[in-house]
Amino acid sequence: MTQQLATIDEVAAAARLVKSAGQNQTRMLDTSDLKDFLYNNFENSHWDVVAERCLTCGNCAISCPTCFCHNYQDSLDVTGQVAERRRHWEVCFSVDHSYIHGGAIRPSPRSRYRQWLTHKLATWVDQFGCLGCIGCGRCITWCPVGIDITQEVRSLKAAAEK
Repeated sequence: MTQQLATIDEVAAAARLVKSAGQNQTRMLDTSDLKDFLYNNFENSHWDVVAERCLTCGNCAISCPTCFCHNYQDSLDVTGQVAERRRHWEVCFSVDHSYIHGGAIRPSPRSRYRQWLTHKLATWVDQFGCLGCIGCGRCITWCPVGIDITQEVRSLKAAAEK
């Protein structure tokens, strides 16, 4: 199979599609000073408001192209002679994801949602030098109760101003 370069018309059509997609974006997220804002608002009252709506179903994390939480599962075969360790994908919204000896460190929906949003928009910057959110909107689309990450950040900021 031989490779064929895109024609000038195809390149122009692709550029038009990209420009059109950008113009059709209806949500915006002001990320200036967002990392520091989130770090300084760990106890913001709005976390309780969003937690009342959040089902902790994990759809936002499952649909996110940058989420990578995982866990390990150890098992033995029937004879007890062969042990196996498997890494499996897991969402940070499950109580078990934060379980350590003695219990879960994020037992409430409030703490799990706060962890997810803060990781995407703050600690990810410390880890990787960029935001963990690419702006695709999948978390908004797949949330069964309509939680919108862009609106939640605005609401957190409004609650902090009060």
